[in-house]
Amino acid sequence: MLFSGIFALALVAGLIVTAATGSFLSLQWLWVLPVSFVGVALGLWLGLFLLLVVLAWCVDPKKPQQEDSTFYRRLITAVAIAAKPVLRVELHTDGLETMLKKGRFLLVCNHLSVMDPVILIGSFANSQLAFITKRENERLFLVGKLMHKILCQSINRENDREALKTIINCINIIKEDKASIAVFPEGYTSLDGKLHPFRNGVFKIAQKAQVPIVVCTLQNTQQVFRNAARLKKTHVHLHLVGILYPEAQKGLTTVDIGNLVHHMMAQDLGPENVLQSGEES
Repeated sequence: MLFSGIFALALVAGLIVTAATGSFLSLQWLWVLPVSFVGVALGLWLGLFLLLVVLAWCVDPKKPQQEDSTFYRRLITAVAIAAKPVLRVELHTDGLETMLKKGRFLLVCNHLSVMDPVILIGSFANSQLAFITKRENERLFLVGKLMHKILCQSINRENDREALKTIINCINIIKEDKASIAVFPEGYTSLDGKLHPFRNGVFKIAQKAQVPIVVCTLQNTQQVFRNAARLKKTHVHLHLVGILYPEAQKGLTTVDIGNLVHHMMAQDLGPENVLQSGEES
């Protein structure tokens, strides 16, 4: 919507400039129209970027965010959706028709690149996803502050006590119907593109909140920026592999659930995309 809106505005502005300069009366329109279009489009994108900078500057990350910000959520979702055509991403989805129509949930997915949250936010636009993210992301330009406004929770992966506090916060966010939680259970971005072992503590969120676990996989997001720099298209695959409802989680430990989810993802991704026993991680 945002991308098409900017495209339409730039085209209309280009036509107006071309008509106003009388370029349609000669062959001048052949260069005036495209130059006007590109200039206005770049100006609009720059304006959007500056708007994000100002909005991020207004955010105080030290102030606890009690509710999901509707304004920031819509803006972030629009930017996430617009990022796909800008970066020449062609998204292929499978299984999204089985997605829950209502109610909160825990979404889990493999992790290949920084594009993963962008794809998930754009693809589950109506689900109010709040991500569990590493503490280092809080210091990222724009990203850290904008994430704060949509209830994303940072986690200290090296301190179990602090990590437990994040898990409890996520349980409460779901129980209080503020947002659904999304997490990459591997804990780190996969540098080799393969599915790695899980940190199973995150599954406690679904157990304690008694919500379904939506299991997804992503493929090829690690190629997006490299291909975009070469003006190449990237085919990204997002699969909703399955949903583990609360009744299917009864009697299972978080390790049991982690093993089950890992198996579901591994089957979907194929053995060539899964770290095998004995391989170096």
